[in-house]
Amino acid sequence: MRSLGLLLALLTAGSAAAASAPADGSMKLVRVWPQWKEDESFMGISEYFTHREATGGWIVLRTHPESRKGFYFLARLKNPGPAAPGDTFVIHLILPDSPDPRTFTFPAAIPHGSHVFEVGLTGQDWTTAKLHPVAWRFEVRNAAGRIVAAQSSYLWEKPTG
Repeated sequence: MRSLGLLLALLTAGSAAAASAPADGSMKLVRVWPQWKEDESFMGISEYFTHREATGGWIVLRTHPESRKGFYFLARLKNPGPAAPGDTFVIHLILPDSPDPRTFTFPAAIPHGSHVFEVGLTGQDWTTAKLHPVAWRFEVRNAAGRIVAAQSSYLWEKPTG
């Protein structure tokens, strides 16, 4: 199931054109794919037998951990340095009902190496597959709050020129 979701995300990645902006070169967001996910997309055969979620090595963060269904940002991140405590993911969204951005912050333990994170707005924070953000920005911030990597949708900022 997870590979099907990844394939669909790859096919639709062009619609979420993103610009990578590593501020200090230490971390890099390779790609960010926004997508709606149903509960079933997380269910695997091992969970059927063990009753525990098997993430397949991906790191899953949710606004409401008890709820899986929601709007996710699948982010592949490369961290050439050591893990640093206090890192966070910050998601800024502009929704169709308001020009004011909504912001969600997630504590993120980002280990050394290349990893996939599924960062989800679940439960009351995202209740329907019919809602799509007008624009978004996904940031990785260090413990001091400085942006060390970021990607955003095409509509997030006004094009230069």
